[in-house]
Amino acid sequence: MPSVVKINVLTVPAEQREVLEKRFASRAGAVESADGFEWFELLRPVEGTDQYLVYTRWRSEADFEAWMSGSMRSAHGQGGTEGEARKPAATGSTVWSFEVVQTAAPRSSGAES
Repeated sequence: MPSVVKINVLTVPAEQREVLEKRFASRAGAVESADGFEWFELLRPVEGTDQYLVYTRWRSEADFEAWMSGSMRSAHGQGGTEGEARKPAATGSTVWSFEVVQTAAPRSSGAES
């Protein structure tokens, strides 16, 4: 069974970028212990868009769904500084779903000693 990838596309106004990144940093470790979790990356836009990508890879759709209905809800319910928890940093969110059909890693260069 192939791994599944979930990419949450977050539209984040420029003035909220720092807030979003701090919120993710303060939750560090919240997803890593989830059963079936394989990888996480928060991708900051460099140019031409105000959309961040939150990339996660899971062993299966069932593992992702279990996390969504369990520990993800409690992690996203945590407050920050006063007033911060009430206002989302993102103005929009869309989730893209994919199955991993091919992967590649760097080849060994043979220069190892």
